[in-house]
Amino acid sequence: MTRSYVMWPDKRLRTAASDVAEITDDIRAIWDEMIEAMDAMPGVGLAAVQIGVPLRLAVVDASDARGQAIRMANPEILFASAEMRTHQEASPNLPGVSAIVGRPRAVTVQFMDANGELVQRDLVGLWATSVQHQIDHLAGRMYFDHVSRTKRDMLIKKSAKLCG
Repeated sequence: MTRSYVMWPDKRLRTAASDVAEITDDIRAIWDEMIEAMDAMPGVGLAAVQIGVPLRLAVVDASDARGQAIRMANPEILFASAEMRTHQEASPNLPGVSAIVGRPRAVTVQFMDANGELVQRDLVGLWATSVQHQIDHLAGRMYFDHVSRTKRDMLIKKSAKLCG
């Protein structure tokens, strides 16, 4: 990976990313780099803003075998289930800490795929959690925005202490 993770409290992590107008070779190269970074973490998703690219690009791969990454441009949630699911979430942008976050268990997401086609996918479980986490990043939100202010402040202080 040639780009570094943007570290909290960098303002870019609080800035909404810009829409992608079309899928180009440059966009495909960014996705490739994102997948490489996601797999190296190892993680189940990555938003372009996390590596300093201010575009609405995300990758998600919650498969056991890996190699199943969904490449998304301009992802948006069309439907979210009423049933919730909790999961321990973390981010390489705030290393060393995590929090249990509740999100809808299933979502229908619409995005532009690698061919520039507008597609919809139904995602459940960890896939759904990850895509929601990435869409938050693209809107300038972090997973800790879903916990209490006290918990959020504790996470930020703990990460700063761990990372010096």
